[in-house]
Amino acid sequence: MVDQIHTVGKRKTSVARVYMKPGKGTLLINKRDVKDYFPEGLITYKVFQPIVATNSKNSFDFKINVYGGGFNSQAEAIRLAIARALCKADIENKLILKPLGLLKNDTRIVEPKKYGHKKARRSFQFSKR
Repeated sequence: MVDQIHTVGKRKTSVARVYMKPGKGTLLINKRDVKDYFPEGLITYKVFQPIVATNSKNSFDFKINVYGGGFNSQAEAIRLAIARALCKADIENKLILKPLGLLKNDTRIVEPKKYGHKKARRSFQFSKR
């Protein structure tokens, strides 16, 4: 087994870098505990999804650096990076994570605003008189 595994996950404008090594199951995001960084339960659930699916809750320590975007896109970037790290650690995890869709990179981003329009596709209100 490799000493430390490094992976990257991206979603919208968020970028998450995960450093995984064998340990007791600590998860630090930007040098803070995951419960302090993500106060909501649903977002914390997204982060732990690949860890719970592979039953590796107390086997690895995760140190995560994340920047850009909002809480939801950061959580999904972290989830992708953790899933990739678990696949690097053990190739059997890919058989568990792939059917759940946790290894899929979601490349959708916000469409830019067009000139002559109010938003990306919304035009200004038309007035006959």
